[in-house]
Amino acid sequence: MASINQNRIPSSVPEFCNLGVILRILVPVVTASAVAALLRVPEPAAAWGEFVAIAAVAQPPLLLSLAALCLLCPLLRRLTYAGGVSIVFAVVILFTATGYVAIERVYPSIHSVSLWQHILLAVLGTALLLFYLDLRARALSPALAEARLQALQARIRPHFLFNSITAVLSLIREEPKRAEEALEDMADLFRVLMADNRELTPLSDEIELCRRYLALEQLRLGDRLRVHWHTEKMPADALVPPLVLQPLLENAVYHGIEPVKGTGEISINIYRNRSRLIAVLRNPYLAQGGSHHSGNKMALANIRERLALVYRGQASVAAGADRDEFAVQLRFPQSMPVSRTAL
Repeated sequence: MASINQNRIPSSVPEFCNLGVILRILVPVVTASAVAALLRVPEPAAAWGEFVAIAAVAQPPLLLSLAALCLLCPLLRRLTYAGGVSIVFAVVILFTATGYVAIERVYPSIHSVSLWQHILLAVLGTALLLFYLDLRARALSPALAEARLQALQARIRPHFLFNSITAVLSLIREEPKRAEEALEDMADLFRVLMADNRELTPLSDEIELCRRYLALEQLRLGDRLRVHWHTEKMPADALVPPLVLQPLLENAVYHGIEPVKGTGEISINIYRNRSRLIAVLRNPYLAQGGSHHSGNKMALANIRERLALVYRGQASVAAGADRDEFAVQLRFPQSMPVSRTAL
């Protein structure tokens, strides 16, 4: 595998159609408008009116600029970073000037600065936002993503390997065929874990890997582990980040099945809801489990970060316990990222 230091990415113009990017632009602009209103009119009662006036001037050109840049995204991706930034500034200046003139004709007294001052503020704000988005993209670069992926891959606990080998040894004499199949499952599982997993993988392959993992756990847990798959509505050819489900199933076994004295059930439901792919995993939960459940947080945080890296704010991870059941829900777009490269 290439060194993580070799995976630094060049600067690129943000994806202006991405909801996460849009929110990261709108929130600072609205916040700056509120601060400007408070600085100009310290009284809270009057500050609201000032904020509305500032927003009426700033928001329409901003929204029109974002809509235009979203339409221009295919062009921006083909240009160099300098070329893309030039178009971004040109669009912002165009709509800022147009909006200023249009509002001036309707409400001549609303502006407190000249057209050139207004354009200068828009250019400075755009420069700061582009710098922030580029800095954030570099912070979430493939170098960091690969390091996170390696940490996630290393999460296969040593006790799992030890228990699996012990279970296979117990089968060699009485059920040699089953022992051979178990060893093949272990080989396939660890082959994937040690591979260069920076490419998105078909969902069907991820499911097959999970089935092999659970088959190994079934060797030692026997009837204590029951697994129910609901994949009838699953788009098997969808591409997903590798090893996005297996760590959650490992958590379900370790934190859900092992503490239960009797039989425990793991349910996996994967389906498509309009343009989104949804995976829901459920396992038993003992409220008095104490520290036995603490390891859940690390895997969930890791997967949440990996999905954020791949889908840039358009994916989510929700987890929580309800009485005697713990559920994790993954939601990410059915449409694929521009590049098939995951990390």
